[in-house]
Amino acid sequence: TFNTSGEVMGQACAPGLKLATLGLILCVSLAGNVLFAWLILKDRQLHRAPYYLLLDLCLADGLRSLACFPFVMLSVRSGAGAWPHGPLSCKVLAFLAVLFCFHAAFLLFCVGVTRYMAIAHHRFYAKRLTGWTCLAVVCMVWTLSMAMAFPPVFDVGTYKFIREEEQCIFEHRYVKANDTLGFMLMLAAVIAATHLVYGKLLFFIHGHRKMKPAQLVPAISQNWTFHGPGATGQAAANWTAGFGRGPTPPTLVGIRQATHSQIKRLLVLEEFKMEKRLCKMFYMITLLFLLLWSPYIVACYLRVFIKASTIPQVYLTASVWMTFAQAGVNPFLCFIFNKELRVCLRLPAGTLFRPSPQPPTP
Repeated sequence: TFNTSGEVMGQACAPGLKLATLGLILCVSLAGNVLFAWLILKDRQLHRAPYYLLLDLCLADGLRSLACFPFVMLSVRSGAGAWPHGPLSCKVLAFLAVLFCFHAAFLLFCVGVTRYMAIAHHRFYAKRLTGWTCLAVVCMVWTLSMAMAFPPVFDVGTYKFIREEEQCIFEHRYVKANDTLGFMLMLAAVIAATHLVYGKLLFFIHGHRKMKPAQLVPAISQNWTFHGPGATGQAAANWTAGFGRGPTPPTLVGIRQATHSQIKRLLVLEEFKMEKRLCKMFYMITLLFLLLWSPYIVACYLRVFIKASTIPQVYLTASVWMTFAQAGVNPFLCFIFNKELRVCLRLPAGTLFRPSPQPPTP
């Protein structure tokens, strides 16, 4: 009798716990992503390529929370074991869920590629990755995500309500039943390729960590006429210091001074540290995406390769709710691993890195 009553109480408390956790995830996701989007749009110091891509990721997570989670809460509250709002709305919600999943995967891959370019090919990155380029990348990501999520709409029964998951999603069936395997392999390939890019970036940073410093070759002087490898620099130093008179030294003729934009394209030490911090932040977002989606992906592969596989309901519910939690964790990771965002959050817009006025002395 005790065991039976305990099971009944557990089944009665399960919907309430699910509603509470999903409601908390919904509120945290909306508040964090909206705050992050407002911060990027408000402060001009953050109008740069990495934050443009991060803005798209946070807006997509907020839209996913707003469009999908309330309907999951309705299905949990009803407890009927069936979708009560018609097959068309279920298919639309499943399409949106798959769309947002692939959007995050494709965008994180593009972010990884841009992070590698920022470190390994900084001049090309600084010149080519503008706001319009980021817009083109975002449009390409949404197009690829649409191409992955749209074909199952025409397959009868592919997008449906899964009673064990209490949501409308792609139905993962046995490998001989439909093309589920190709669908899952694409997601796994994108996630693996993203981590390979970060691995290559790590090897690049490690390989260039102990490079020998540049050694200046001194110029050779004969009667104040400098020649040799260091002649141009030595003549310029003497001419600037006022030791030379008359026309410009021959070593300086035809030398074009570097413009400000060309100087900014060089990756100096402070910029290198900033790019490394951004790489760390984006990799933590990518790693957490993998950790939160891995249990659900494992469950999907079990359904694909093992016919009539039985997955424990507790494991399946926990894995589904972990995928829901992924929509609300990115803003926290951004503020934890990015000092620049924390400074922007504390200071009013437009005052980033400006010294506070000193009080007048009496």
